[in-house]
Amino acid sequence: MKMAKTATEALKLLWAEDFFQNWKKYAMVVIELAKKRNHFSDAELGMALKRAKYLTRRGKRGNFEYIEKHAYVEKEKK
Repeated sequence: MKMAKTATEALKLLWAEDFFQNWKKYAMVVIELAKKRNHFSDAELGMALKRAKYLTRRGKRGNFEYIEKHAYVEKEKK
């Protein structure tokens, strides 16, 4: 299992595992990261979710849900 050192990396790993195929509440993201022994501050995780260009969100502050804009595609190594 790959380990993530930052919230941004951790979200990319979840995306690669198709975690964001369906709408996920913030709490579900926290629980899934905790299963992988990743524990980020609310501020760090919130900012990473907001900046993730491959995710879209809906809802009001404190009650956001996230879903992928497109499926994860492995980048080809040149």
